Amino acid sequence: MTVMSFTGRHVLVVGERLAPVAQEALGQAEFEVAGADRLDFLGSLHPAMELILIDAEAADPTALVGVVTALAARPNPPAVLLAGGHLPAGLVRALMKMPRSDVLEPPFTSVDLARTASGLLTEAPAAATPHNAHCWTVIGSVGGCGATTIAVELATTLANRSQGDRRVALVDLNLADGAAAAYLGATPNMLLAEASATPERIDAAILAAFSMRVGGGLDLLAAPRDPLAFAKVGQPTVCRLLEVACQVYDWIVIDMPRHHQPWTLDVLSGSDEVLVVSELTVPALLSARSLASEIEAEIPGGPAPRIILNRLASRVFGPAPSLTEAEKALGRKAEGGITSDWEAAAASVNLGGAISHHRPRSKIVRDIGVLVDRLTQPAAESPRLRRA
Repeated sequence: MTVMSFTGRHVLVVGERLAPVAQEALGQAEFEVAGADRLDFLGSLHPAMELILIDAEAADPTALVGVVTALAARPNPPAVLLAGGHLPAGLVRALMKMPRSDVLEPPFTSVDLARTASGLLTEAPAAATPHNAHCWTVIGSVGGCGATTIAVELATTLANRSQGDRRVALVDLNLADGAAAAYLGATPNMLLAEASATPERIDAAILAAFSMRVGGGLDLLAAPRDPLAFAKVGQPTVCRLLEVACQVYDWIVIDMPRHHQPWTLDVLSGSDEVLVVSELTVPALLSARSLASEIEAEIPGGPAPRIILNRLASRVFGPAPSLTEAEKALGRKAEGGITSDWEAAAASVNLGGAISHHRPRSKIVRDIGVLVDRLTQPAAESPRLRRA
């Protein structure tokens, strides 16, 4: 192997005892040296930095895992070369996520270091494959307004239309008492509490272990019921789960809990659409109005919440507010409506599966299809809510 010239290459050496051999090996490179106890260099990392040499035996392993993980998350990370033996499994796993990385076990010479560094710097960085995942988050204004039903039907409709060409997932973030698995007759298998100790280990393989195919090409990610789940599962775990999901799936529908969690704003701000579901009762409409306003205030410039009116009555007269009255209570226009069909919804829940599977001619299925059409076409072409 021919060793390249290192003239003008930007190299950071972390660990002072590594500096002499690095300077001998890399010749005329432009060096920066930091102590092995100074792993807070990411914030001041030079944009032109091409190679980072780290004395892994002198650095704190836990801190080093965090540094490597953070580097791997950058758009164009520098190459990383660790000098050390018997590395912890977590550190090796983090290193594997780097586009260009290697390990040099001692004892090694300056020639060994030059050859390894040369290989890393001449290797073209792996181009990140863009993955334009679409994420829709569904949240109820009050309990029992049908948000889970709508989330299930949205995800099922997207999966049916994709016919295997695109991967679709339904993620139930009601970690304590989510009902999506029960609605679909599935066994929840998303063990997020166990993954919370090391959220960085969540990858596509673990995501596959968490998911369950529920028919029609739809994958379900739902956690077993646990009243303490929200205390056990932190923000880094939920965000990492969704980050990996966006790399794996083309469409993600999230069934979101109403009550604010440490990760609520992260999920909402990262969504393409936020659907606030309300039934036609005054308390639900007022709650939907407040919730939508809170989201807009807390995430300025984020996705504008869309109000979805559920259980619209097909009759003209009745005790429920009219659409005009509902929009007056909301203080805004409704973006979609789902007609009430109690028999179809109850039968599907009892049988286990989507309404579109057991009652494909239900008005709910028809209206969900209209809503999916509205959400997937350009905003300028989006029609107004028809008056059911």
